[in-house]
Amino acid sequence: MPAQPHDIPHLSAQALSQAIHQKQVSCREVMAATLTQIDRLNPDSNAIVSRVPHDVLLQQADERDAQLARGESMGWMHGMPQAIKDLSNAQGLRTTLGSPLMKDFVANEDGLMAQRMKAAGAIVIGKTNTPEFGLGSHTFNEVFGATRNAWDPSKSAGGSSGGAAVALAQRMLPVADGSDFMGSLRNPAGWNHVFGLRPSQGRVPMWPAQDVFVAQLGTEGPMARHVRDLALLLSTQAGPHGKNPLSLTQDPAVFAGPLNSDPTGQRIGWLGNLQGYLPMEEGILDLCQSALNSFSGMGCTVDEAVLGMPPEQIWQAWLVWRQALVGPRVAPFLVKPANRAHIKPEALWEHDQSLTLSGAQFMTASASRTRFYQSMLALFEKFDVLAIPVAQVWPFDVHMRWPQSVAGHAMDTYHRWMEVVIYATFAGLPSISVPAGFGANGLPMGLALIGKPQGDLDLLKLAHAYEMANQDMIAMRPKGT
Repeated sequence: MPAQPHDIPHLSAQALSQAIHQKQVSCREVMAATLTQIDRLNPDSNAIVSRVPHDVLLQQADERDAQLARGESMGWMHGMPQAIKDLSNAQGLRTTLGSPLMKDFVANEDGLMAQRMKAAGAIVIGKTNTPEFGLGSHTFNEVFGATRNAWDPSKSAGGSSGGAAVALAQRMLPVADGSDFMGSLRNPAGWNHVFGLRPSQGRVPMWPAQDVFVAQLGTEGPMARHVRDLALLLSTQAGPHGKNPLSLTQDPAVFAGPLNSDPTGQRIGWLGNLQGYLPMEEGILDLCQSALNSFSGMGCTVDEAVLGMPPEQIWQAWLVWRQALVGPRVAPFLVKPANRAHIKPEALWEHDQSLTLSGAQFMTASASRTRFYQSMLALFEKFDVLAIPVAQVWPFDVHMRWPQSVAGHAMDTYHRWMEVVIYATFAGLPSISVPAGFGANGLPMGLALIGKPQGDLDLLKLAHAYEMANQDMIAMRPKGT
């Protein structure tokens, strides 16, 4: 039976792809239904920005339909609407980075991620909102304003892939792309009740890039409402690229294969709040531990895990690496001294701190990172997967810049309240945020699963088993969608 227009936004990406290819629904109908959903919900949530005009998009959808009529398909995303995170280039659209200094910059070519999704048949309808320069896990900027949480518009959407997460949760996109340096694919996923995967280091190469040898903390990756869709998008985004020498060479087609597996016997190590080191707001640990009970019911074993390195040492090494990589990204905007007044203080702090770093300090931090990686390998001799809350706070007031304190503990940097996410990033490990459910406050929270080195597929299979065991909870959607 052909899908009705009001049903189209609620289909999984896989089901939508099948409906398009089986001609149960036309690409024009998909685009029209998507634009209707966006027109209805986006004015309040502000998730999708720099939108392409309706008539242009409908014409592109007609072209996709004409291809199908000739028996031609570009791939599984044929005719599917997609919006690109506003840190990446999409030809003919603005790449603002959320900065007033970039508000008029129009990309003359696609970034690698947009290239690959377009090659699979996606139609780019606009961009998704992000914080200025992608810094801070709260999506607001002076170009477009704030993106509001899909479940409570008075709250933050998280970030930096906040626009992507909200667009997914509100059924304005079937899948979404994002990027993750300090939890930016995982925090907003957890705060909007969707899935977000930070792939293994090198799994999804980035291009264009200033540096392809050292700057390996940030990565692009997929977000979705279903793990199957997440894996399909990863199969499109991943794969080696000649201009990125550290990209992984594994055939990305493996992620488009079956995800069904028997999780019995999987060993999960619960990191919790690191024996009290990480301050967390009330209710987060309890909710995540309840989600962990689901794994026990699936035949997994869950035991406490302890990091093999003092977490404060990890944080101090992380600060050096982050400043060393973020500072040079901000530096070109400060060639004109007058620009300083148009850059948010958090970005200026990263830049100014980077100027005090020496090569010796960076190498010391790199040695600490190496020790941390080795300690994680030792943990994976005992466990198959590690688990930890995806955030230390619930979604906060959308008008707040960042939490000054967590559970009575003062935060000494603008991002310390997200310290919980650095462990997968710093070790280059895959990590997926799965919906943990809702707190007493009615707000969503995510549980982060961390996999072994390059263990993306095994991690996706475990997350898929979790989704199958919690379908009713995961199927919940925001009011009005």
